[in-house]
Amino acid sequence: MAVTEAERDAMHRALALAGMGPRGLNPQVGAVILSPAGDVIAEGWHRGAGTSHAEVDALSQLAPGQASGATAVVTLEPCNHTGRTGPCAQALIDAGVARVVYATGDPGDLSSGGGDRLRAAGVEVVGGEQEDAARHLIDDWLTVQRLGRPHVTVKWAQSLDGRSAASDGSSHWITGPDARADVHRRRSQADAIVVGTGTLFADDPALTARDGDALYPHQPIPVVIGSRATPPQAAVRRHPHTPLFYDTRDLSAVLADLRDRGVQRVFVEGGPTLASAFIGAGFADTVLAYIAPVLLGGERLALTDIGVASIGDALRLQVEQWMPLGADLLAIAQPATAPVAVQDDLLATAQPATAPVAVEEGS
Repeated sequence: MAVTEAERDAMHRALALAGMGPRGLNPQVGAVILSPAGDVIAEGWHRGAGTSHAEVDALSQLAPGQASGATAVVTLEPCNHTGRTGPCAQALIDAGVARVVYATGDPGDLSSGGGDRLRAAGVEVVGGEQEDAARHLIDDWLTVQRLGRPHVTVKWAQSLDGRSAASDGSSHWITGPDARADVHRRRSQADAIVVGTGTLFADDPALTARDGDALYPHQPIPVVIGSRATPPQAAVRRHPHTPLFYDTRDLSAVLADLRDRGVQRVFVEGGPTLASAFIGAGFADTVLAYIAPVLLGGERLALTDIGVASIGDALRLQVEQWMPLGADLLAIAQPATAPVAVQDDLLATAQPATAPVAVEEGS
């Protein structure tokens, strides 16, 4: 079914409205209601968990009966689920909306099916209008729906011979200023930054995202994994966000809790043992390896045991980009095979399907 010019313009507006909502547990969604003549009569967007969804927000601005015969233009397929709020598909049906145009389908097991519910009620439904733009807007949220956990980026810096530090433990700085600036920019795009207590005690990192001497407007939540208590004077305790501390070796439990807090992108920064634990557990969706043209030798490898016993077990990566950064080189890579989704019941109970991955305090 063809989309009218008025509907196309309304979708542009709905996408802009969606971007006004917060990122978190719920997707960013915008909605525009058009009269039968194609005029905008109401707008709405989702303002966060527990608030009205975009369609209901827009409908709330109309008098009873005013939406009869109208067209709803929405960035995400209207939901078919009763949670803190009722199903938007039914709200549109009850309002008398005659046509719904949405950008991308709802991937949720419980919330999907709104389009079918609308069609069954006699509402004309068109999907896929400006889908790429809509999916880009909520890409992080869609990843969480697909994997059942936040997207995880594992980062490390290494010498050309694969060492993360010199024999005496010193590592500041393996890479140059351009590489370090790139790390901070990527930190600012994450919702949480994760280190182990070993890194915390060795380096006392602030875990902020800095643009030169200033802080980026968006700061990741600092997360520390390990059993040793963090000293009161630690730099991380002065972070703009209250740090989260996990005295556990269960990475599934950590990711489950972060997901429930609305975290969608995790940046693992801290230590060879912690990085290896995330990779060995299959929780690395993106790998960032910053490679400096220096040789260190010794035993302080950038990664430790990741469960590879022989060459046939090697974790194959696909390099998306080789990026020069001053004298250094950044490899951006993903696993050659897609990560396996963590079962939702597993995350709900925060119990691993296998023995927990050991996270040593020396990470």
